[in-house]
Amino acid sequence: MSFRISFFIAVVFSSCSSNSPTDSKKLEEHAKALHAKMVTIDTHTDTPLNFLRNGFDFSGEHNTAIGSKVDLTKMEKGGLDAAFFAVFIGQRECTPQMYAEVNSKAIEIFKAIHTTVSQYPDRAAIATSPDDAYRLKKERKRAIYIGVENGYPIGEDLSQLKVFYDLGARYVTLCHTRNNQICDSSTDPDGPKHNGLSDFGRKVVAEMNRMGMLIDVSHISDKAFYDVLNLSTVPVFASHSCARAICDNPRNLTDEMLKAIAKKGGVVQMCILSEYVKKGEPNPARDSAYRALRKKWNNFRGLTPEQEKQATAEWYELEEKYPANLANVSDVVDHIDHMVKVMGIDHVGIGTDFDGGGGVEGCRDASEMYRITMELLRRGYSDKDIRKIWGDNFLRVFREVQKGVPFKPA
Repeated sequence: MSFRISFFIAVVFSSCSSNSPTDSKKLEEHAKALHAKMVTIDTHTDTPLNFLRNGFDFSGEHNTAIGSKVDLTKMEKGGLDAAFFAVFIGQRECTPQMYAEVNSKAIEIFKAIHTTVSQYPDRAAIATSPDDAYRLKKERKRAIYIGVENGYPIGEDLSQLKVFYDLGARYVTLCHTRNNQICDSSTDPDGPKHNGLSDFGRKVVAEMNRMGMLIDVSHISDKAFYDVLNLSTVPVFASHSCARAICDNPRNLTDEMLKAIAKKGGVVQMCILSEYVKKGEPNPARDSAYRALRKKWNNFRGLTPEQEKQATAEWYELEEKYPANLANVSDVVDHIDHMVKVMGIDHVGIGTDFDGGGGVEGCRDASEMYRITMELLRRGYSDKDIRKIWGDNFLRVFREVQKGVPFKPA
């Protein structure tokens, strides 16, 4: 019997036999038991944005920060062992003055991550190698990795990659929503600036390969994507991207792009930001209300405790008035199914984008991560395959990049 036929039978059987409360309870127990044994890693969260705000308690025990989706309590409850915390810098002008300014801001975020994690030595630690995830799991601690979302703050100085690496960064997302000095973005409204990678961007790829630093191709333009794959001597990955064939969004990857990453030996980490998972109905009233709220409260930065409290109350009032129409866990696993079909089981993982917009119905924050596993089990995925999706695939790529091992197809 072919894999495709047997997989289809498993899906049909599981969907027909797992709808009762008893069967759902068994799936939940199976999922939680699996999370207790395997290493699970989320390769992209924007949680450090909360470290610079009042009211955020990373322990999760007294958390009042707006919309917080990741903290130690939530990670423990959801069975999430490790996460990459992003040093995120939004795109502005590419000038020497702005490079210096955003570089300083990036350093501030790095320090905030280290300071915050160090406050909970019995529950978490900074991780810098693939093996750290397994070691810290045995120690019953959460592994906190660091990635840089947007290469913008390195300016035009390659030596800043080493500075960031020494501060713990193990990947760089080359750009964000706008073109920068490294490459074109998939979503810049002004169109391409470099027609892919810039000349400086080519040097960045070579230097990251030399250093053993992961190159993240999420957010970059299709042309820049293929430029990176052609230049890189080791596998690359997408820290938080979905399948464009399922949801037609320029931030997502086409089947040809998925195949190209797999051919290079890389991995694509499935994002659970709703608009990348499933096209929703327009809600201009909600969008306008939230834009106004962010403007009113300075994007929730630099607020006094009293202002933070008031802004939080107004945020939740809007949530009640304009509830989001989110994609759900089943929609997420539709993407995973498609990626597995196109790329193979060895090239798919998960990167939520929590605290950067990520979250779907059924998995709104890190405390509900095991529900994705429940849906995978419901569809007939084996424990071994789920281990691959939740961490082993990415950690294999991480290890190969750090060793500088070129991918050789079997």
